[in-house]
Amino acid sequence: QVQLVESGGGLVQAGGSLRLSCAASGRTFRLNAMGWFRQAPGKEREFVAAISWSGYSTRYADSVKGRFTISTDNAKNTVYLQMNSLKPEDTAIYYCAGSMVIATTTSRYDSWGQGTQVTVSS
Repeated sequence: QVQLVESGGGLVQAGGSLRLSCAASGRTFRLNAMGWFRQAPGKEREFVAAISWSGYSTRYADSVKGRFTISTDNAKNTVYLQMNSLKPEDTAIYYCAGSMVIATTTSRYDSWGQGTQVTVSS
């Protein structure tokens, strides 16, 4: 099994920045890619960003392109999501997830963290 633990969420004003971290442990050799998803109240979980563990391949949702950056630190088995120019509509619970392949749909991910709350005030 793979364990994923997110951290770094919090309350920030619009225009501010946060960096989320996701530490992976356990059978991490099963994972070739990591993703970040988010879920706002009353909405479905949506894709935010994904990256291969090598760092060579990345994917971003159109809504975050140019504002969010996903990266990995293989030595620490950690994936990061740097979020800049935050907007109130970015408010959600953010989840990291692990997959065998880089993907943008939740169904391709079989390891999930517990989530971390991000709240952006206007």
